[in-house]
Amino acid sequence: MTAIERTGGRLLAISDLHIAHEENRKVLDGLRPDSDDDWLLVAGDVGEFAADVEWALRLLKERFSTVVWTPGNHELWTLRDDPVQLRGESRYRHLVEMCRRIGVITPEDPYPVWTGPGGPVTVAPLFLLYDYSFRPAGLSQREAMEWAHETGVVCTDEFFLHPDPHPSREAWCRARVEETERRLAARTPGVPTVLVNHFPLNAEPTRVLRHPQFAQWCGTELTRDWHLRHDARAVVYGHLHIPRTTWHDGVRFEEVSLGYPREWRRWDRPGSPLRTVLPVRGA
Repeated sequence: MTAIERTGGRLLAISDLHIAHEENRKVLDGLRPDSDDDWLLVAGDVGEFAADVEWALRLLKERFSTVVWTPGNHELWTLRDDPVQLRGESRYRHLVEMCRRIGVITPEDPYPVWTGPGGPVTVAPLFLLYDYSFRPAGLSQREAMEWAHETGVVCTDEFFLHPDPHPSREAWCRARVEETERRLAARTPGVPTVLVNHFPLNAEPTRVLRHPQFAQWCGTELTRDWHLRHDARAVVYGHLHIPRTTWHDGVRFEEVSLGYPREWRRWDRPGSPLRTVLPVRGA
């Protein structure tokens, strides 16, 4: 079932707020809607501690008409200093229940339909993870991982993101892909989508990574054609910390990350870091 809400305003997006950094907390504090009808899509990596994630999402929900969240890898870390020591699936479900208490939409809730300017579109927050399949042709998963270790480019997930009760991150990813495909197939027919995921849905956006070894922690080939199969008007993602707009098969992909202070200081982006997904600029 899909929840349908009437709205005006804009459909906005941001990801990778990383509020453990004081400068990023100040950026978060400055995020404001232009309209009482603005929605905000938060595509993961708000923070590492459960309490920080709740604080940030609660603040945003007080300001924006609707807030939609999907987890990044950092929310799923189990750090020694976090009072919430849940791991894997249990940690994710804990965050989902927290979001429900404060009125934030998650990948486990009915997909809302944006009927404001540029709509209607079904806004589908996704939680899909990765399976190490974004790697150079000819390299096995073992060889790609060895290459990463040899060059010192290993994602911190290997130490803090636990797949419990799944036997591996790849297995958790496959389970999420299968479940999400069923959800997307049951959405309101005839209404295009805005797909929101922390990780890019295909490998093309990772081609510009400074360290290509890192791509294997960035998504799954199982979703490489989802922007076509699920009639996407736009795809929103983060994780790469390379904010930009690209087009794939005629579909707009928006990388909406803020990133770490040392990164966003380099981007010459005057004004708000919020990205407008709909209405399309210039339309």
